[in-house]
Amino acid sequence: MTKRRYNDYPSYIKKHFHERIQKISVNAGFTCPNRVGEKGYGGCTYCNNQTFNPAYTQTEIPIGVQIDKGIQFFRHKYSTQKYLAYFQAYTNTYDEYDVLIKKYEQALTNANVVGLVIGTRPDCMTDELLEYFTSKQKTHYVSIEYGVESTEDETLDYINRGHSYAESVAAIEKTAAHGIPTGAHLILGLPKENRETILNHARKLSELPLTTIKLHQLQLVRGTQMMVQYKRNPEFFHLYDADEYVDLVVDFLEILHPEFVVERFISQSPDKLLIAPRWGLKNFEFVARVEKRLEERNTYQGRLHKVLV
Repeated sequence: MTKRRYNDYPSYIKKHFHERIQKISVNAGFTCPNRVGEKGYGGCTYCNNQTFNPAYTQTEIPIGVQIDKGIQFFRHKYSTQKYLAYFQAYTNTYDEYDVLIKKYEQALTNANVVGLVIGTRPDCMTDELLEYFTSKQKTHYVSIEYGVESTEDETLDYINRGHSYAESVAAIEKTAAHGIPTGAHLILGLPKENRETILNHARKLSELPLTTIKLHQLQLVRGTQMMVQYKRNPEFFHLYDADEYVDLVVDFLEILHPEFVVERFISQSPDKLLIAPRWGLKNFEFVARVEKRLEERNTYQGRLHKVLV
């Protein structure tokens, strides 16, 4: 089998486990500090959490039942695989410590769940929680994924994130220092950001002690404040077509640290919610296009990576 030209997530997972592993999304009923007034109201302007919540993840369903339903959903493909409980919706470290721990432990009561993946904001991680996650690594796999989204504070302010890039750097460095696999989410194509701005994200993030990175194309989704922003100032936006975005991803990969694990390149919003861009591509189809373009250009992840001084 030909070696891939970038570090893919399935290969990374295989190094940690001796069996097939599947993520199961969990909706634990959390909210975000920029929704309830602590950092602002309305949440991130691009956010509609319906875009990434599977049908079995509803807040009124107990976490243990969500896990069972998730296992039933995936079991028809591989009957013997194990699972990671992915706390995905909203900010999954934003509550009282005891409440958080109870919910994490509920997910781990299922013998088929071998670890936790926690999605959160960089301004919502405490030292107490990091100690818990560090201790939990003795018996389970644990990783933390931070929504960085941009390395530009002007952009973060425009999309109502409620935190700075410096806070992302601090959270990533502290989490990695605890020996916890640490990930970053980044949206490519946010308002006011051009190609060079986006490629500079790769340069900045490459200086951080990250394990994984997730890339998402900007999508305009129904029911979001970003639709209002777009109608008011369409000149702030550049919605990439599929081929253009493939080239952008390849350019990004060339600059990215060669050891980072790239978990995904795109996100897929439900058809009924997505307004633009509408590519009509499944994730595996887009991955195939990226791999083809890497081969055509005879390039690979990290080819242009340089350590910033």
